[in-house]
Amino acid sequence: MFDLIVFDLDGTLIDTAPEIADSVNAVLRQRGLPPADESNIREWIGHGARELMRHAYAAAAELAAQAVDADTMRGLMRDFVCAHELHCGTRSRVYPGTAATLNTLEHQGYKLAVATNKDGRFAEAVLHAHGLRRHFSPIVAGDTLQVRKPDRRVLEHCAAAHGVPLTRVLLVGDSVVDVATGRAAGIPCWVLPHGYNGGQPIASANPDRILPHIGALIDLLQPSGACSGETRATVD
Repeated sequence: MFDLIVFDLDGTLIDTAPEIADSVNAVLRQRGLPPADESNIREWIGHGARELMRHAYAAAAELAAQAVDADTMRGLMRDFVCAHELHCGTRSRVYPGTAATLNTLEHQGYKLAVATNKDGRFAEAVLHAHGLRRHFSPIVAGDTLQVRKPDRRVLEHCAAAHGVPLTRVLLVGDSVVDVATGRAAGIPCWVLPHGYNGGQPIASANPDRILPHIGALIDLLQPSGACSGETRATVD
């Protein structure tokens, strides 16, 4: 059984791709570059804003991603931060059933946290915008620690904040980054199929369990549910 459930944010709790796309394309337009399709941006989400902008700029400028130099990246990130401060929380949407599920889990006594590679100011902003901030402690963002997912220390930080061992922690995410984080920490990672996984089926990441929707957590976490940490990719 678990005491603490750690959730990824983008693609797990909230579909943030539309407003991220708005921010990315604002930066590209400033440079006279063509906008990126939202479908492509969805494939670049998950490794933090820097890698997202690196890929978007490289694609628009017809460069290899690794060819984007440090000075260009500093300018891109400065402009992305300004753009996303305007767009964060404007066109994102909470996935159906999320708020009710979080309320139920808290009522049942579970502690809830967030582990995201999104910058902290934007993680806080989007959670506040949708009324979800109150559910989570801590929020470990991409700039909270000196490491980010998939480093196991992200989950160790969450566990330590509640004084629970890692063996009592469940990670819920949507991507191969989340699965790798769970593996690194030696805990199960259950995933949702509607998020951002680089355009690949989430089953290819070999998660411990694929949930059909977030509400499935309620039944699975009951004493009679399947809560084993064994690795098995199942669709319920």
